[in-house]
Amino acid sequence: MHHNYCPICGTKLIQKQAGDDGLVPYCEECKKYWFDSFHSCVIVLLHNEFNEVAISHQDYLSTIYATLTSGYMSPGESAEEAAKREVKEELGIDIEKPQIEGTWWYDGSGVLMIGFSAFVKKQDFTLSSEVNSAEWVSVEEAEKKLFPPKPGNASQGLLKIFKERIK
Repeated sequence: MHHNYCPICGTKLIQKQAGDDGLVPYCEECKKYWFDSFHSCVIVLLHNEFNEVAISHQDYLSTIYATLTSGYMSPGESAEEAAKREVKEELGIDIEKPQIEGTWWYDGSGVLMIGFSAFVKKQDFTLSSEVNSAEWVSVEEAEKKLFPPKPGNASQGLLKIFKERIK
């Protein structure tokens, strides 16, 4: 998010040098810089003892492609807590130790995707109302069903890391 007006007092911001960050919106009334901000999301590649991956279908995102479990972080929540919460909410599965695998910038919605993997024994899903269906699939099948590779596609990035790990 880019600020043109101060969120505190409403004054039109000016551009002011902020050290080595360059010109940054600044409120002369509040004496405060307003750096651009963005949302952070978590995305989790859930896998089981058969090296299968959990993918889900959410019609509001796409009727063609599947996704990995993902969602926005809540204020005050760590990325690990958000990963656990999202998997529990969407698939009804508890994960203990999500392992951070990397981050991806997704230009499409201007979010930072924080990617995790997590192991669980194969089990049935208990889906939330926002998930239409979910299934355990092979890595090869996941590659075909997930959104196609493109810059910032955290699903394909996580899948690539997992594929290398299980070789």
